[in-house]
Parts: sequence; structure tokens; C-alpha cells
Amino acid sequence: MLSRLIETDLVKWRQLPEREPMLLDGARQVGKTFLITKIFGPKWFRRIVHLDFREQPKLVQLFAQGLVPEIILKNLATHLRSDIDLEQDLIFFDEIGECQPAVDSLKYFAEKLPKAFICASGSNLGLLDSFPVGKVHWLTLSPLCFDEFVMASGNDRLLAAFRERDRSPVVHDQLWELLLDYYFVGGMPRAVSHWFNTSEKPATRIRSIQEIHRRLIEGFRNDFGKYAGRIHAQHIDAVFTDIPRQLSASRDGSVQRYRFRDIIEKKRRYAELQGPIDWLVAAQLAQKCHLVSGRPQVPLLPQSKPNAFRLYLSDVGLLSHMLNLDYAAQHRQDTYFKGFIAENFVQNEIHTHVGRHTYGWQGTRAEIEFLHCGRHGDIIPVEVKSGTRTRARSLRTYLEQYQPPYAIKLIGNVGGEGNDVIRTWPLYHAQFLRDL
Repeated sequence: MLSRLIETDLVKWRQLPEREPMLLDGARQVGKTFLITKIFGPKWFRRIVHLDFREQPKLVQLFAQGLVPEIILKNLATHLRSDIDLEQDLIFFDEIGECQPAVDSLKYFAEKLPKAFICASGSNLGLLDSFPVGKVHWLTLSPLCFDEFVMASGNDRLLAAFRERDRSPVVHDQLWELLLDYYFVGGMPRAVSHWFNTSEKPATRIRSIQEIHRRLIEGFRNDFGKYAGRIHAQHIDAVFTDIPRQLSASRDGSVQRYRFRDIIEKKRRYAELQGPIDWLVAAQLAQKCHLVSGRPQVPLLPQSKPNAFRLYLSDVGLLSHMLNLDYAAQHRQDTYFKGFIAENFVQNEIHTHVGRHTYGWQGTRAEIEFLHCGRHGDIIPVEVKSGTRTRARSLRTYLEQYQPPYAIKLIGNVGGEGNDVIRTWPLYHAQFLRDL
């Protein structure tokens, strides 16, 4: 059974004397329902009252008499033919986006029944027309990060060494092999579970992962039509399909800013593609990295422009699938694609562990993949180099212009060499940027 780091946050919510309803957001198929019904819920509650509004649309009748929590719970008890114990039962509104009255009811549960354990989840929640802002305890579940992938491998000694940042050669060799596996498998739970828990022969297992990825992408595309309408869905699909091509257009080893031409016929400007791009970001299938220019200052957001960004996929395994990269190619790491695969990986890790807003820097003839805002207000440039040859003209340019206290270089090696200004880390240590 896959373990998820976010369970710690769910337990903290469970232990509050009073609480707002928990909202677990995330793209489809990232494991929200499984987390609540199979991992978190059974450990901490007598019973899980699971209401799936997509599977049972008639459940909307629970709200027919209004949004008063006591009336809703009375109707629910009648529906279940059993009493609800508010101190021991978890009420789980699954696929809540399919039932607007259930969404609206969260405000009243927060205000009038804060002792109840109400949890809601759904895909595409960012696309809802209205939501009780400030009345929910919001958590986002992403695909499994690399830490969780190591957990899923079952190698507890390696996991401990990883978290202790052990850089011995034997640890590095094992973590590097797992990272290359992760580039192929990605973090979607169904793919990860199959990778580590099947007895299939290697070639069969690889084909199974490819089929899982194919079905996941097919499901995403079905959602385009369901939630966006036919014409808009075609535009969303065009933008989604084009992301790998955009990522492959690198300069000095860095992914370039998003280009709006040659994606949708007769549309060449940001304003014309903003809708499909924002839809994919809201559905958590894509992630923006905002670009700033000039001398970076805290806060970074006001320095960014709406039309200057890089666009990444939310899962590196799906990126590999869309590029039609096979397992052997990922492990060889001998072609041009390894650079932007590594960059997409780092983007996902920062998004999961540091914050949903990520930033990069763009100069006239130089680019820095990421800018990290440290705890003490320092802006730390983060360079990503997928190989062992780590000379970086862009980083030198940035250091000369802005003299940051230090820089981080993530590389395809154990790291550790360098000087007081440039600190080199192995790529798989990207999550530890959160500690700076």
C-alpha cells in the first residue's frame, strides 16, 4: 500500500479541537479517494461515510431542504439507515465538484458544526464557478514525489540515507537508478503501485506502465470535453499535446519561455491561448514557472509578467510517455531530452515541497531555471544540469550581475564539489530546497 507524506497534515487536522471541512484537491487519478478511504480514514475513524457524487448523482437530494448542517446530517442518517457519530465518523464528500449544493454546504459546516469531521475531494476543483473561500482547510495532493517513490520501493535503509543526504557512492548509485526509473514511471499512483508490486517480467512491466500512462492521458482528454465544451476542449488538447515540444526548445540547456505561435491555428498571442493554458493549470495537469528579468527582489510575483513563463507537465512520467521515450532511453541518458526531463522533475519537486508558485530568471542571453526564496529573504539561483559536465554560462552571468550569497547547482552526479558560492547537489536532492 502506497504511503503519502500528506497524511501527516491530515492527522494534524484530525487532532484539532475544532476544524473547518478538509478539502483535498488534486488532478484526477492522483489517489485522493484511496488516501482517504484506505490509508487515513481507517486509521483514525470508526467509520467512513463515503458519498460519491459522480457515482450517485441522486445524493444531491440530501441538500433539497437547504444547507443547514443538522438537516443534511438527518437526511444522511435516513439515507444510511444508521446514526452518525460526529466524534468518531468521517463524512467524505467525494467528487464534490459534481454537486454544487455540497460545495456550498461546506461554509455552513465550518460555521455551525466545527466539531464534525467533514472531508471533501474532487478533480478540477479550480474550475468551479463558486467556492466557499476561507471556509475550508485546503490541501493539495500531487503525484508521488521522489521521496514517496523511494518509500514505495520498500528500501527503508535507502530511504533513511536519502533523507539524511548521505552522498556515499553506494547510496548515490541506488538513488540515481531509482531517479531514472522515476523519470519513466512518474508519480501517478497506479503506475507506481504496478511498478513495485508486480511479478511481471521486465519487458512486460514496462509495457504495462506505458498502457497505464496511455489510459491516464485518455482520461484527461475526456475531461477536456466534459468540463470545457467541444471547441474549447480542442484548444485545451492542442496546448496540452504541445507542452513536450515547448519543453524541448532549450537554450544553453534551459527550457525557453512559452511560445504562443503554431499551436492553435490563427492564434498567436497570449490573450488567445490564456484560456486553455489557465484551464490546464487549474486542473493541475500543467504547472507554470513565472519568469522575471532584471535584478530579482522579494516578492518575485510583482516582477513577473502574465505572458512570460515556462509551462511544465505535472508528472514527469507522463511527459516521458508523451515523448514516446522508452525505459532504456531514459536509463542511457545520452540524448538531448535528458535536460528538460530533469528540469520538469525539479519543477515538480519544487511545486510539491516548496510552493505552488515557482520562478525562473531570464536575461538577454542567459536563463536560470529556478529562483528560490530562502527563509531569510535571500533569492537563491538554482541551475539544473542533467549530466556530469556542469559548466553553466548562464549561472556565471547571473552571479557576476547580482552577487547572490550562494547558488545551488543540481547535477547528474553525487555533487559536493564546488566552492562557497556554488553548492552542487545531486538532482534528486531538489526537495531539500525547502530547508534553505
